[in-house]
Amino acid sequence: MTSTTEQFADLAATTLLRFATAGSVDDGKSTLVGRLLHDSKSVLTDQLEAVERVSASRGQDAPDLALLTDGLRAEREQGITIDVAYRYFATARRRFILADTPGHVQYTRNMVTGASTADLAVVLVDARNGVIEQTRRHAAVAALLRVPHVVLAVNKMDLVGYEEQVFAKIAEEFTAYASDLGVPEITAIPISALAGDNVVEPSAHMDWYGGPTVLEHLETVPVSHDLTACPARFPVQYVIRPQTAEHPDYRGYAGQIASGVLRVGEAVTVLPSGRTSVIAGIDALGESVDIAWAPQSVTVRLADDIDISRGDLIAPSANPPATTQDVVATVCHVADQPLSVGARVLLKHTTRTVKAIVKEIPSRLTLDDLSQHPDPGQLVANDIGRVVVRTAEPLALDAYADSRRTGSFLLIDPADGTTLAAGMAGESFASQARTTVQADDEEWDF
Repeated sequence: MTSTTEQFADLAATTLLRFATAGSVDDGKSTLVGRLLHDSKSVLTDQLEAVERVSASRGQDAPDLALLTDGLRAEREQGITIDVAYRYFATARRRFILADTPGHVQYTRNMVTGASTADLAVVLVDARNGVIEQTRRHAAVAALLRVPHVVLAVNKMDLVGYEEQVFAKIAEEFTAYASDLGVPEITAIPISALAGDNVVEPSAHMDWYGGPTVLEHLETVPVSHDLTACPARFPVQYVIRPQTAEHPDYRGYAGQIASGVLRVGEAVTVLPSGRTSVIAGIDALGESVDIAWAPQSVTVRLADDIDISRGDLIAPSANPPATTQDVVATVCHVADQPLSVGARVLLKHTTRTVKAIVKEIPSRLTLDDLSQHPDPGQLVANDIGRVVVRTAEPLALDAYADSRRTGSFLLIDPADGTTLAAGMAGESFASQARTTVQADDEEWDF
């Protein structure tokens, strides 16, 4: 029988939807987002008045709803989305965090950033142009990041006479391509963002379409990636030892539960040391509780006095992650400076940061046709490629396919703290041999 707390956890996991939008230049993505916010009554009066003033000064008869999202001056002047813009809104049925991401190829890294935590991706296609090269890129990125739901929004249906055959052909081509990439669920919706057809309200011009509007689908799609269904992972962020007269022996480990459920009395293992203990208590919001779940922030107390510090990971002894110093992963390079074989980096995984060296860059992914370019030598901005990284200390990594939270990491420049790449751990292998890699002009012996 499901407990009340577990039922509440299931409810909490389904009332918030994180979704990202992507579309090629001039496909109308910013207009779609603006229409979604406007028609769902999620725009403040002063924001709408500002858009109306700017639109009128340009000689436009109606408000340009794209201005609600294109906030940077360069975006407004060029008519394209450059940076990721986050929008927060809610309806009576669900809360939303929207990541409006760029669609241009030179901003692939921005799309990766916005889609990395998304439960759903809305990919926009111009009905006049159909599935183009950039559309395939967006589908590939969504598949790579394991976004569980993809919506194909076929926009500008008003410019093709609301023809059903036009929509059907595009939907069939995109669905076949995305399915081959491994996207688990694809929903195609014909829309006109400018006119408002099938965005929030059903269209009167497409009676041949009987599916949901964009908002209706966003409100009802199941959030399939339930963090509480994954094995428990608790990265330690801070060790609490007040050492006061009231609590002379208190020792707690504070952090946010990355996935799963923790219970008092459960046997756990601390990684990477491998020490074991039992959960003696869980403190949440100043009160002791018997159970806690992701993504709650709690303090865990253990029955044994173990040497634990920030960066350690507490996991169930029955299902702990493997530890390794050799990380094989796919990364999206986000920095302007190249990432080369032999580069010295810092690897940040949850709350743990360790020294590392890039041992190999086996391949670079060509998103146009999903081909692999072998041994590129380096990755530059917006490149996606496979890397092998050797770390100075063991890491408790899950596969990204199993957990997007504990299977992801960042590569950081140790000189200035710049983020170099966002990584998704694939297969990893443990090696007992010491490895020496030439890094620039200095050897790091791990």
